[in-house]
Amino acid sequence: MNFPSVLVLGATGRIGRILRHCWQQVSPGQGSLGDILWQRRARVANHPVTAALNWAVFDPLTDPLALTQAAQGRAAILCLAGVIPGRGSGQGAGGDDLEANWHLAEAAIRAAATAGTPGGTRVLLASSAAVYGNQPGRLAETTPLRPANDYGVAKAEMEQRSAALAARLGVPLCALRIGNIAGIDAALGGWRPGFQLDQFADGSTPQRSYIGGLDLARVLGDLLRHPGLPEVLNIAAPGLVQMGALLTAAGLDWVARPAPQTAIAQVELDCELLQGLSPLAPADAVQMVTQWRILEPHTAREPEAK
Repeated sequence: MNFPSVLVLGATGRIGRILRHCWQQVSPGQGSLGDILWQRRARVANHPVTAALNWAVFDPLTDPLALTQAAQGRAAILCLAGVIPGRGSGQGAGGDDLEANWHLAEAAIRAAATAGTPGGTRVLLASSAAVYGNQPGRLAETTPLRPANDYGVAKAEMEQRSAALAARLGVPLCALRIGNIAGIDAALGGWRPGFQLDQFADGSTPQRSYIGGLDLARVLGDLLRHPGLPEVLNIAAPGLVQMGALLTAAGLDWVARPAPQTAIAQVELDCELLQGLSPLAPADAVQMVTQWRILEPHTAREPEAK
């Protein structure tokens, strides 16, 4: 797998750790990964997962000069940096400052505008299916956004403001509306003994569009190499997966609880555009769990250097 010259912002986050492991397996050592620059805010202790990679250590929000320098000559910036409720950002934003999602996106776009790359530097911006909220049917990229929580609102605002800024600066931008990622989701990723899961009157558990970590790494690699992308793109395997089916496939016990009226029964992304760029097999709970088990030992957070 040959990669273009890419700057990955937020490389220590959960998606970043998946990409680093998966892309190294495809291209062991430096190989074709030599043109990828991985950004983090703090230096990392000697660790086998990180030793062979090119690192840039800076905070995109407080050190714009370092970001501009890191972006020079890059064909693309993959912006994974962002704030998730309850986890913070790891990128200089305190607590659950959800507006930092926009500020990080803004920083990436402005850096791309001054990167000096022939043909321009593209920005691929990690967004979320949460921008759609609770709407029936398959949700296409053209579906009006109706976020149902603060995180969805923040991501929708990030997308809209980013699109306006990118258009003004002439930066090619693609917002990636990523569905649930098996293993870093609320079910597999959030499981603890005694885990409770909403169950609806028909006996079903929440159904979501999912993608396995291995598939996500391949898809993002394909998109980085694709010469032209739409302004918005849903990222998930076709179809739906029940969260209860995921837990059962993983052999994890769970307790059903009556779903409250506010619970969202189904979020299904229309993935036809993605299928034309990087085809995926229909979503399958067993395959999702298999990919999670493969990645789990390799994607733990690394210790930072003292």
